[in-house]
Amino acid sequence: MLEMVKIMKPVDLKLSIAWLVTAAGSSIFVAIQLFTYLNSRVSPDGGLPAIVFSPAQMLFVSAYYGCWVIPPLLALSNRTAARWSMLILGGLLVTLNTLSGVIDGIRDGYNLIAVAIIAITVPGTLSIFLSWRDIRSRSAR
Repeated sequence: MLEMVKIMKPVDLKLSIAWLVTAAGSSIFVAIQLFTYLNSRVSPDGGLPAIVFSPAQMLFVSAYYGCWVIPPLLALSNRTAARWSMLILGGLLVTLNTLSGVIDGIRDGYNLIAVAIIAITVPGTLSIFLSWRDIRSRSAR
């Protein structure tokens, strides 16, 4: 029974932590984006118009940002298919959040573009690079 249990390697943990840092950067960006958006909606008399989200919108947003948990969990698996899924899903999330940051930065202020690049794109690119390097090293064995 003990022979079947594989011990985690530090490389696996480093890869998982790299994806967790990217997920944390995405959360920080969303908080800054939300405050910037609300700040731009404040009227001159200090009031804020009501912002109403439908239940479907709330469900989609929470499910989308909940997907950031999946790449770090997939990094803990030793299967090749899980590694490829981590790379594809993580790369897709980094790309979509970076594009979202650029579009929102054009709309709400160019400071959001800088925050998106610093908080999402830089750690995301590093995570993608580490994932690709890990897949290549596993296929060479």
